[in-house]
Amino acid sequence: MKFFAELKRRNVYQVAVAYAVVAWLLVQVATQVFPFFDVPNWAVRLVVLLSVLGFPVALVCSWAFELTPEGIKREGEIDPNLSFSRKTGRKLTALIVVVAVVAGGLMVFPIVRSPEGSGAGKQSAIAIESKSIAVRPFEHLNE
Repeated sequence: MKFFAELKRRNVYQVAVAYAVVAWLLVQVATQVFPFFDVPNWAVRLVVLLSVLGFPVALVCSWAFELTPEGIKREGEIDPNLSFSRKTGRKLTALIVVVAVVAGGLMVFPIVRSPEGSGAGKQSAIAIESKSIAVRPFEHLNE
């Protein structure tokens, strides 16, 4: 139990969630934007791979270092009686919320703006149905 309390004190959980949200957002942007600039598919795969490989690095860094008002310091250099984890935790929580709201907005935007969501998509489907043809099987007439 002490290990999990130490993870919480060192903001490892918040860094993990923030990293996951930002990595997901970067992957989404890469998959949506790269094709417009004719970037090859291996570049998108590279973004995904680097995001996955960077996750453990981010967790180790959040364990070993702490963000203080004076900057980033090693965990051993900080006086345990003067904990900045509450301030740092609130800043990280605010950052996570902002990034999650932006990511959610980017996820909802294409759904709202899609042609299927408007009435024009329904009218085009009706127009296609009225111009369709029926195909019947051939009859054998050689008898």
